[in-house]
Amino acid sequence: MRNRPVTALLLGLSLLAPPAFAGEHSPADGGRVANAGSLITQDSMNVFRRFVPGHRKSMVEFYEKVLGLQPMQPINLAGGQQILRFHIGSGQVKLASGLKKGRQYHLGAVSEATGIRLFTLYFPDATALAERFQKYGYAAPEFSDYGNGRRAALIRDPGGFTLELVIAPHAPPQTYARLEVGINVSDLEQSRAFYRDFVGLDELPPVDDPLLGVTKYPYRHGQTTINLWPAGKNLPADTGSAGIQYVVSDVKTVNALAKRRHVTVETPLGSLPRFNLRFVWLNDPDGVTNYFAQVGVPDNTAK
Repeated sequence: MRNRPVTALLLGLSLLAPPAFAGEHSPADGGRVANAGSLITQDSMNVFRRFVPGHRKSMVEFYEKVLGLQPMQPINLAGGQQILRFHIGSGQVKLASGLKKGRQYHLGAVSEATGIRLFTLYFPDATALAERFQKYGYAAPEFSDYGNGRRAALIRDPGGFTLELVIAPHAPPQTYARLEVGINVSDLEQSRAFYRDFVGLDELPPVDDPLLGVTKYPYRHGQTTINLWPAGKNLPADTGSAGIQYVVSDVKTVNALAKRRHVTVETPLGSLPRFNLRFVWLNDPDGVTNYFAQVGVPDNTAK
């Protein structure tokens, strides 16, 4: 992608900033594309995690020093808000200090609520990872058999969000650039249709996860996979702890397609004109934020 440092900065700004413009969609009616996936320009998705500000120091240390993710320049927003960013493959993990008003939060066990319940990361060496945990005062993960010569453990970051750590020795380098997003869903077929038919991700065969004890239904774009599984009925929802971002070439067309498909709009089509950035925030059937961002848009085309 052109001007990657500028692009990364602009995408970070879209996480917490309110839209400066909200209006009608462009003449594009969404009918010329089958799904939003045909407009995605990054070979991955970005993900974000919101946490209470008091955990900032420990979250930075944990994701950088313990997990070993490559840090990027944080983005400081008005009002003291800050986005902490880490590379994983071609994508980013974004940590947002501060909870968003109007969203629901329900941390705890993976099975306790619908919504994004965990991120899955891959590592080559369990010993080195365990040593980093202990060096920074955390209990070493307890790994169990994951099949195919792999082991895995469930742990929680300092903000209480679950991570699935998979040890895959001697795997190709691209394995360790992968990120998976685990979503408990209330209606499996509705969620599968959303990520397959609207977002346009590649549907993969179901996979048994022995650690979670569920069958996952994977949907992939490049280095990022979204895993869906049914959580059961009448569970509380977590719609605020985590979300998904897509970098697209034409956000107006995504917005128009969402209107045609009756997708719930969380934040209407908006822009940050000084930064040549436009975006729309949409919700999946369980209220998970799926937000689409387009960068490098001249100010005079924002409307």
